[in-house]
Amino acid sequence: MPTSPFFANTKVCHEAFTLVHNDMLFDHSSWQTLAKITSRFDGVIKKLHYEADDTAFVGKPLVDIDIQSEIKPEDEAVTAPPEGSERSSASGSDLAVRNGPDTKKQDSAATEDRSEANGKHASRSKHATLATPAVRHLSKELDVDIVNIQGTGKDGRVLKEDVQKYAASRDHAPPASPSGALLQTTPEPVGEDRTVSLSQIQSGMFKTMTRSLSIPHFLYTTTVDMSALNKIRQALNNRSTHPPSEAAKTKITPLPFILKAVSLAFQEYPLLNSSLDTSDPSKPQITYRASHDCGIAVDTPSGLLVPVIRGLQNHTVQSLAAEISRISALARAERLSPGDLKGGTFSVSNIGSIGGGVVAPVIVAPQVAILGIGRARVVPGFDENGHITKKEEAVFSWSADHRVVDGAMAARCAERVRAYLEDPGTMMADMR
Repeated sequence: MPTSPFFANTKVCHEAFTLVHNDMLFDHSSWQTLAKITSRFDGVIKKLHYEADDTAFVGKPLVDIDIQSEIKPEDEAVTAPPEGSERSSASGSDLAVRNGPDTKKQDSAATEDRSEANGKHASRSKHATLATPAVRHLSKELDVDIVNIQGTGKDGRVLKEDVQKYAASRDHAPPASPSGALLQTTPEPVGEDRTVSLSQIQSGMFKTMTRSLSIPHFLYTTTVDMSALNKIRQALNNRSTHPPSEAAKTKITPLPFILKAVSLAFQEYPLLNSSLDTSDPSKPQITYRASHDCGIAVDTPSGLLVPVIRGLQNHTVQSLAAEISRISALARAERLSPGDLKGGTFSVSNIGSIGGGVVAPVIVAPQVAILGIGRARVVPGFDENGHITKKEEAVFSWSADHRVVDGAMAARCAERVRAYLEDPGTMMADMR
């Protein structure tokens, strides 16, 4: 049948242009009229078949649109390809659909064998992923990927019957083999659970810490510059001559200095070296202990032990180093006597020998205070002239029984210890 030409006067849109319903595509004029062509659908323009001022023919495609909206029943006949029309793979039908975000996947896989319905490995047509909107809509309803369907229509187009047959065969197909997938396996047991009784040391710690739950802890931390102290300590350890006693041969660590500084601070703040008796809750009593008997936490193969070093106020730094070495060796060899573990008036936990900074040490009743020492670290700092210098700092964490020790007293005692350690000369001046 002859067709009448018309002229595309003005091209309003372009390829990759996003359309909404009723957007103008072209101005056109024929021998009899001048009008505008608008879009029936929402979508994206894939190809324009004419440029401005080209002559177009009725019944031939103007534009290929990737339709991204629902297709109304009355539009299905418009979007179906005319019978006997020959179109290039670029144009398809004038309103052939390539729907949604799967377009790129389908285009790239158009030449691959995706047929699962008939099991054949035949080559796919260049129109394999093209179908009418009604067919596309049906494939979505049946949850079918149209790329996997071998079309039986012209040039391999997918028809409604193809989609229905594919969905039916899929629903009745046996479960796919889980080859290449991770199989669910039952893990083999790595061993059997064991229930054991607490060891003697653990039982003692359980009872002690259970009693400590009733103590309201006040925590106070302060950072101590250990630089000056370590210089003195290293000088003492590097002495070329010394008396042939075991005390003089013992390597001096920071702990003897810390214990001595604590003992000197207790002379000013004796409440932190006291014991609290709550056997009669209506009449609690405090006993100020004359001797500074400090328990030191020792990590042993059997667990944590806290042997007591007695009479800190009567020791020198050198003798304290020897006593710490002796009693720690007995603890690790499990040769402590029951008396070595009793009668402490204060405790020190040198957790910094393992690591850590700020800790929250737990008070051992009837004591009213404990000190936890973090690991010393080298950090940048400023000297008195404002110059950057290297410092060795450690965090001291104090816990005090807030029922009898107020926060101000605990803070003052902690700051006194810090002052002694940062200026060892003042500590030596206060020693008796």
